[in-house]
Formats: sequence, C-alpha cells, structure tokens
Amino acid sequence: MTAPGSLNLATEWRLLSLREAGVSLLDCDHRTPRPASEGYPYIAIPQVKNGRLDLSDVRRISHEDFLSWTRRTKPQGHDVVLSRRCNPGETALVPLGLECALGQNLVLLRSDGTKIFPPFLRWLLRGKEWWDQVGTFINVGAVFDSLKCADIPNFQLMIPPLAEQRRIAGILDSLDDKIELNRRTNETLEAMARALFQSWFVDFDPVHAKAAVHRHHPTWSNTQVSRAALPNLNPEIAELFPDRFEESALGPIPFGWKCRGLRDIAEIQSGGTPRRGNDGFWNGTIPWITPKAMMGIHVDTSDELVTEAAIGNGTRLVPQGTTLVMVRGMGLHQGVRISQAQRDVAFNQDVKAIIPRDVPAALVFFGLLAAAPRLFEKVHAAGHGTGVLATEFLEGLDFAFPPDNVGHCFAESLDALNDRMKLNDQDTKELIAARDTLLPQLLSGELSAVGACPVV
Repeated sequence: MTAPGSLNLATEWRLLSLREAGVSLLDCDHRTPRPASEGYPYIAIPQVKNGRLDLSDVRRISHEDFLSWTRRTKPQGHDVVLSRRCNPGETALVPLGLECALGQNLVLLRSDGTKIFPPFLRWLLRGKEWWDQVGTFINVGAVFDSLKCADIPNFQLMIPPLAEQRRIAGILDSLDDKIELNRRTNETLEAMARALFQSWFVDFDPVHAKAAVHRHHPTWSNTQVSRAALPNLNPEIAELFPDRFEESALGPIPFGWKCRGLRDIAEIQSGGTPRRGNDGFWNGTIPWITPKAMMGIHVDTSDELVTEAAIGNGTRLVPQGTTLVMVRGMGLHQGVRISQAQRDVAFNQDVKAIIPRDVPAALVFFGLLAAAPRLFEKVHAAGHGTGVLATEFLEGLDFAFPPDNVGHCFAESLDALNDRMKLNDQDTKELIAARDTLLPQLLSGELSAVGACPVV
C-alpha cells in the first residue's frame, strides 16, 4: 500500500481497528424462517454479490417472522452486510428504505458516525487492506473457511479524515448510482419486451380487439377493422393479425397460426465441464455459462472462460441468439432462469441450450420466458424442486406460433430495445472498470479525492 504519509492530506490518516473507529458488529438470529410466497426479503449468503444485495432470487418471509427475526438485529440504511462463511469477507450495502431480515452466517457492520462517515463504510470494506485483514483472521475449515465474530472488530484499517471520506464516498457513490440506474433502465426495457410478447403471443390482445370490432362491423375490410381496433399500432403491423380465432390442441388460437412443439422448431443441447487442471481448456476467451452467470435476460460473460480446445472436449459452443435454460441448481426452487446469449458461448451441465431452427430467436426466447411458470410447475409436480429439469419437459412444450411475417415483425420491434440494453450494458462495464480502478487509489491515499471527480 502507498504510505499515507506520502501526501500532506494523508498525514491525518489513522490506523484504527473497527472497534476503535466506532463500528459495531451486530450478529444475526441463527435460525431459518419458513419461506412465504410474498413478504419481506430474507437475506442469505447468495444475495451478497459485488457490494450489493441481489434480491432477484431472495427468499420471502411473513410479517410475523420478519418481526421475530429482526427483534435482535434490524438492518438499516448504510449498514454493511458481511458474510462470515462460504465467501468470507464479501460485503453488501443495505440500501436506504429496505426492510429485510438477516440470514445465518451473516452479520451487520454499523458505523456510529464519529470516525467513519456511514456511507463511506461500504467502500472501506472493499479495499485491499480489508482483504489483507480477512486473510489474516480467516479460519481455514475442512469444508468452509470462516471468520469469527470476535475477530472482526479487531480488523485494522487506515481511516482518512471525515472530509476526505465524504469526498471518496461521493465519487464512488456517483459511479455506483449510474451503474444502478443502467440496471433499472434495462429492467424497464426488459419489462416492455416481455409485455409486448405477452400481449401479442399469449393474451392475443390484437386479435381480440379486431374480433370485437369485426363482430359489430362484419362488412368492414381488414384495413378498416385494424385502424378501428388498434389505433395506436402501426397500420401495417395491425393488418398482420387476424380478426378471429380457431380451435387447436392449446385451445382457441388466432386464425392461421399453428401449434408447434419446441422440439420441432429448435434443437435442445446439453452442456458440460471441460477437464479441470488442463491448462489448454481454461483461461481462454469464450464465456462458459453457468446458472450463476444467468442473472438477467442477456448473458455475454462469466467468471470462467474456456479455450477453443475445450469445445468438443467436455463442453459445447452455441451461437449468439441461443436461449439458455437453467435446469439444475440450488436456486431452481425459486424459478427457472432463462437468458439469451449475446455472443457465442459455451455452457455447463446445469444449462440447456435451445437453438432455433426456422423461427426468429426472439420468439423462442420470449416463448420460453412465458412458459417458465409451466416449466416450474412440472419440476415440482415431478418431485424435483431443486433437482433436474428433464429434457423431456422442454421437448413437451407446445406454443401457438404466428406466420413468419408476424414473428419477424416482433423480432424487428425488439431491435431498438435490445440495442439500448446493450449500450447500457457496455456503459455499465466501463463504469465498473472506472470504479474498481479508483477504489484502491482513493483508499490508499495514492489519489486525492479532491481532484478525482469522474464524469458520469
């Protein structure tokens, strides 16, 4: 670490233990509540990711259990959640306004504000010195490494003056806020895409609207019906939809559409893991996708990369646009994860790849998103709540598929949304890189926060 005394500013920095710096450790209630279909988030170790609480797969608990589990420790804004086991040392900020309960093997760190500016604490616990202290106090176990509650308050860290803490927190928070804004924007764009698919291909809203107008005006032309029924839709698109239904194996579907099984329109492939310890298979340039990487509807990167030599030697390569479905994993009881590859990727045995044959990739992808509840029900009906989602479940899915012109129209309608999401993803990667570059420089005193204000 750069010596703080190398800067005039840094001569005021002090080496303090967390206890001396006014940081309290608040332990959790070492029980596990019953899961509920809705309610308060119950934070467990998997939710502590990259400095934030990821609530996408969080367990929910009842109001009664929430009161019981927070009687001892109730998280509040600017607290930092610390994992003591499995991924010891990992931390995540408790955002303002979030009401949640804390799971086992997690603790809270809370600053009293006298020596550490509360919003700065989250950043202090992500620097090199923090990880050096974790390495010093870690208890190596046969199964899991862990940290002891009694040791954590003794962690010693260099603490800058409060004014500098505020400046550092302001810089890093501004970057993190922009990252979060991009994430929420992409969630909104994703919701728009899902809503469009649901309206056109599940609820058949355009067809219902045109059928209603046609019943009242049976002599009108398709153009007249389209304009009256769907005034907010491009007329050329509106005319692609029929104005009546016909019976099918799936029940009433738009006239002229066909029931098609997933097995008929796509190839279903299984993944795998290249041999570990073979340097020729790992640390390459091809993302190797596992359920852990499938945190959003788009996936183009992962923690582990494979080489071209690994393809065909334990794993497969699938093209951009392929739909990836999580079929095994501890999070399967909370739903089926489905992502679309934004580049050529490899994948492991916990994922199935669905490669379209003669239909737009967007239809297959959103069709599977819409079918996820059905898949989930089949998994539980078969007694595999956290086990294997069998290939036959996927092969047995049937969909109402439109004529090619409607499918391609939908795919084109998504292009603008996808382009915006990709731009946001790229912007986020650049912001993360900037934040992760500034963090150690600011926390070491190598760079003064006075002149380090980034443009966001």
